[in-house]
Amino acid sequence: MDYDSIVIGGGHAGIEASLAISRLGFSCLLITTNPDSIGALSCNPAVGGLSKGNIVREVDALGGEMAKLIDKSMIQYRVLNKSRGPAVQAPRAQADKEMYKAAARTALENQKGLTIFMDTVVDLITSSEPGALSGSLPGSPPRVLGVKTARGHSISASTVILAAGTFLEGKIFIGEYDAPQGRLGEEASFGLGPNLRRLGFRVGRLKTGTPARVAGNSIDYSAMEKQEGEECEPFSFENEHFVKLPQLPCWITFTGAETHNIIRENIHRSPLYGGKIKGTGARYCPSIEDKVMRFPERERHHVFVEPEGLYTNEVYLNGLPTSLPEDVQTNFIRSIKGLEKAVIVRPGYAVEYDYINPLDLTLSLESKHLSGFFSAGQTNGSSGYEEAAAQGLIAGINAVQKLRNEPPLLLGRAEAYIGVLIDDLTTLGAEEPYRMFTSRAEHRLVLRHDTADSRLLPKARELKLISDERWEHFQKKLEGLDSIKDLIKEKKIKVPDLSDLKEDDDFSSWPEEWLQLVCLDIKYSGYIQKEKRIAAKLSKIDAIKLSPETDYTSIKGLSAEAKEKLNIVRPLTLGQASRIPGIRQGDIALLTIHSRRKTTANS
Repeated sequence: MDYDSIVIGGGHAGIEASLAISRLGFSCLLITTNPDSIGALSCNPAVGGLSKGNIVREVDALGGEMAKLIDKSMIQYRVLNKSRGPAVQAPRAQADKEMYKAAARTALENQKGLTIFMDTVVDLITSSEPGALSGSLPGSPPRVLGVKTARGHSISASTVILAAGTFLEGKIFIGEYDAPQGRLGEEASFGLGPNLRRLGFRVGRLKTGTPARVAGNSIDYSAMEKQEGEECEPFSFENEHFVKLPQLPCWITFTGAETHNIIRENIHRSPLYGGKIKGTGARYCPSIEDKVMRFPERERHHVFVEPEGLYTNEVYLNGLPTSLPEDVQTNFIRSIKGLEKAVIVRPGYAVEYDYINPLDLTLSLESKHLSGFFSAGQTNGSSGYEEAAAQGLIAGINAVQKLRNEPPLLLGRAEAYIGVLIDDLTTLGAEEPYRMFTSRAEHRLVLRHDTADSRLLPKARELKLISDERWEHFQKKLEGLDSIKDLIKEKKIKVPDLSDLKEDDDFSSWPEEWLQLVCLDIKYSGYIQKEKRIAAKLSKIDAIKLSPETDYTSIKGLSAEAKEKLNIVRPLTLGQASRIPGIRQGDIALLTIHSRRKTTANS
């Protein structure tokens, strides 16, 4: 083999996948159409947010890179939902987009065993005949053997990870204009989409969008509400002390009646409403024309004016994604308070692209139909940088586990937001771009962003993804947390408060983050224990394995709907089966009996 693994795409999923593989001692080739765009923040210039900030810290705890990249490029930091409980709080940071990209590329180029190659993958090399994949059983699928590129290279590898983002057969739309691009000004990746279909993969189309960027010196900030950041805190657990860049404010304004009228009068020119766009868009991140048409009772919508970096005058108009023509964009943007003289630098646009049905993936993100082939990020129907990075990391780790002939890393829903994300995608599928929310996690009090290292660092240690130095530092933290708890007991403090502990000299030697962590654990201990008991019960059915080769049509008593959905999803555990929509309690009882019979027969 030329390489142990090939990663297709240099976005957030591709970065994490390729770094994980090479850090674990295997050779990796990262193929990208444009090395200059590695790590690009294609849409909003920010990382983190509600539940997403938790994912970034989980990626960091598993040895990933995203937290370190945002720490190196952070130009504003805030903790969202501070007025609410800790289960729904999360960090978010504005990024200097060029610094983020530069840090990402440097991390890749400095990594031993990792090679970057500029080309476009147009086909997979497999051990099967075309079209054979769709009918293959998961227990005996054909194998991936490598890739073919647009310039005629055939490159072999034992594992391949697809992380193409919005570039797979991508097409952008701005009013009547459309172009074969995956991002404005960048050619899409053509050839692989049709060949995945030819090979038997179920491939669909999704759509996402982005707002216009305008010149900051054309904005009247005095007409807007200023939104300052907070004292910077690192995303990475390793960065207790990090270099803080100059911090920039964001600004808030609103659309109004005139804005909405302009959009309504020109809605016939929207490619979304005119029928040019066939892909399904994200329900939870609609375009401004969608918001105006679907919610006519709303008199205004928020617009967050966010800086793109220290290096540039451009700002991002968060809340105004659109694919309306450029003249309409200019008119409705200039109808907004503070933007009356705004100059558009880059127009907003929609992008439509191919994605693989995630129901065809196992919980390890490996294809059920092609051994050694993994998929991660927007190619799986998700949205967001953070969701992509998490999947890329898990796909990279499990590609290595495949090479080692060892069991994959599978995270449970009570262990990580990453576990919720992957379970949702592979169990429920994605008919529209999937976005993570705190409400998707049943155990969010356990999954707080400040507990990510306690939950996941031991797994990273077992996989050898973290250094001895980092492990030793973590052990010292655990010892420190125990000492804080012991001192609280000694002082007979029933419900400790952070402000009180900070004023007590006996606690002055410990970091504020540790004190806060202990305060929250004690304050919510009853709820946390309850969540853990529920999670333990659920883990029992997740521990009951189901064979991916099971022919559910042969199990008597299962409903017709259950047979159909179980044969599509092919769950690996009884717990996963129970989360498939349409599966009834009676079906689960029958599957339990069937599983026990299979276990008895094999023993």
